[in-house]
Amino acid sequence: MSGGSVATGSHGTATSYNTTGAGRGPRHAELLEAVRQLREDLRAAAERSAEDAALDRELADAEAEITGTGSASAGRLARLLGSVRGWLGSQGAAVGAVASATAVVQGVAQLLG
Repeated sequence: MSGGSVATGSHGTATSYNTTGAGRGPRHAELLEAVRQLREDLRAAAERSAEDAALDRELADAEAEITGTGSASAGRLARLLGSVRGWLGSQGAAVGAVASATAVVQGVAQLLG
C-alpha cells in the first residue's frame, strides 16, 4: 500500500492528515525570498513610519499568497509593485532596505513581463 490509512478490527480507527503544498516556480520562489528579505529589513529599522507599516502589510499578504498557492495573482503583483515603488519614492525608504526593495520590484516585473 502507498499512502492512505487503514484500520482493522471491530473498534479500529484510522486518522489521516494529508497536506499538499503548492509547487512554486523559480520566479515566484525568488520573489518570495526578496519579499521576506525586505520584511526583515523593515523590521530592523530603528524607527518605523506609517509607510513602512503599510508596505509590510502588503508584503505579508503577498508572502501568504505565494506560500499558500505557489504563486501570486496579477492583481496582487500589481498592488505589490505599486506599494514598493511608492515606498521607495517616499521619505520613509530606509537605506538598508533599498536593495531588498529593488529585488522585489525586479521579481514582480519579471512575473508581470
